[in-house]
Amino acid sequence: MPWSNQSGGGGGWQGGGNNKGGGPWGQGPSDGGGRGPTPPELEDLIKKGQDKLKDLLPGGIGGGGGGGGSTKMFWLIGAVLVAGYVGYKGFYQVQADQVGIELLFGAAKVGESTPGLHHHFWPFETVETPAVEFENVENIGAVSAGNSNEGLMLTSDQNIVQLSFTVLWRISDPRDYLFNVSEQKNMIRFVAESAMREVVGQTNAQEIRTTGRDDAEAAVTELIQTTLDSYGAGIRVTGVKIEKAEPPPAVADAFEEVQRAKQDQSKFIEEAQRYANQKLGQARGEAAQIREQAEAYKGRVVAEATGESQRFLSVYEEYIKAPEVTRKRLFLETLELVLSGSNKVIIEQGTQGTGVVPYLPLPEIQKRTQAGTNQ
Repeated sequence: MPWSNQSGGGGGWQGGGNNKGGGPWGQGPSDGGGRGPTPPELEDLIKKGQDKLKDLLPGGIGGGGGGGGSTKMFWLIGAVLVAGYVGYKGFYQVQADQVGIELLFGAAKVGESTPGLHHHFWPFETVETPAVEFENVENIGAVSAGNSNEGLMLTSDQNIVQLSFTVLWRISDPRDYLFNVSEQKNMIRFVAESAMREVVGQTNAQEIRTTGRDDAEAAVTELIQTTLDSYGAGIRVTGVKIEKAEPPPAVADAFEEVQRAKQDQSKFIEEAQRYANQKLGQARGEAAQIREQAEAYKGRVVAEATGESQRFLSVYEEYIKAPEVTRKRLFLETLELVLSGSNKVIIEQGTQGTGVVPYLPLPEIQKRTQAGTNQ
């Protein structure tokens, strides 16, 4: 057959001579025949794809530059990724209640960042964003579950009370707050507890539990603020509130018994005072009555004495004018006075007399009649 000529001639599909087995596909049969020639379109597609890839990646992959082009490409991609990560990490957000303070190698830069989105050169620069508008709350004592003995405090009268109180505070100077003190919340707790113990130690237990709370809160607030200012903490205390002040649970029953005894004591004292006031009032009333009676008696005696003296003077004046008549009148009046109050027996004298003379005792009958009427 002409396409399987073995003589090396140039006829058919396998040309000879200068064609070097070109044939119409540009390539002779593989392995001396048995399979048809490979289609040229697949090789062309692969070659074109490689060329396009080399155009997209400068330096090529496995091309004329050898392994050096691949290494350069690796470092270029790594540099781009690192630059992108650093740029992303450089952005930071400051919230509405915060301020931003940038630090260059740990040292604070001048100025503060206002709320919004900002950028800094990370990792050489970092940023702190303290919340200056937020009111922080610290619960100390029985409210806190961290330390069961935190609220036990000794009063001035050697009693123990268990207090729980709340401290409210804000950041007044963010730079002082960040760089002058560390562990700010623990520091505030320690200062507040120390100030409360000092004030409670100068106050008796009954006062701290009842009427003395407002004064104690004001004193503790001032003492905490003074201590924080001496530290340069950049913190402003906005308030201290005593939530609870009561005896420890271990002695609560004994304390209640003492309170009941004090209440009974107060009750008995009030009853005794009421009884004393009653008796004192009665005594004062009786004394006033006796004084009034004495004054009345005094007035009556003085009036009677005055009347008697006036009567004596009037009788004396009449006596001077007619002594004999006056003596007789006095005799008769005296006799009348004496006889009117005694039993009378009339005796008729003389030889012709009959002795005792009967008479009708009209005055005696009159007295008996009046006595019967009064009964």
